[in-house]
Amino acid sequence: MNIESYIRSTKDFPKPGVIFRDFTPLLANGEAFKALIDQLKERFSNKKIDVVVGIEARGFVLASALAYALGAGTVLVRKEGKLPHATHSQEYELEYGSSVLEISRDAFEKGQKILVVDDVLATGGTLGATLKLIKENFSVSIEEILFLIELDELKGRQRLPEIPIYSVFHY
Repeated sequence: MNIESYIRSTKDFPKPGVIFRDFTPLLANGEAFKALIDQLKERFSNKKIDVVVGIEARGFVLASALAYALGAGTVLVRKEGKLPHATHSQEYELEYGSSVLEISRDAFEKGQKILVVDDVLATGGTLGATLKLIKENFSVSIEEILFLIELDELKGRQRLPEIPIYSVFHY
């Protein structure tokens, strides 16, 4: 099955000159979505992952499905003010301003092996903030970082620390 054929490219969205890579058709097709998660399960099953971390918002979908397939837990990294319990927070820069990510203070147990998941690697800003949030507040092992899509021309990978990164598709 050609899973990539379920990723829709929309020109000039959200602004002129941008090609938006939309994977919602992949999620909507049960056979394609299952094939993706099965492929990822096979890739990560030997790493003995305890927790799969999903970054808001589309990373939640991939992280939850993969965590289920791996028999692991799921932790969510959310935008500020979305988690009801005590949190750790990390501010980071966006193209036009800044934002804050949060994670629950009790998200992990010491020594757990985690996999961090997001939908798209562009500039690496959101992921960089997520990694800093985790590294500065928890004693866990970040085994790998997973993206469904990597936008190679934006060179986000080059701005990130030396943690293995796996991207399913490159554009």
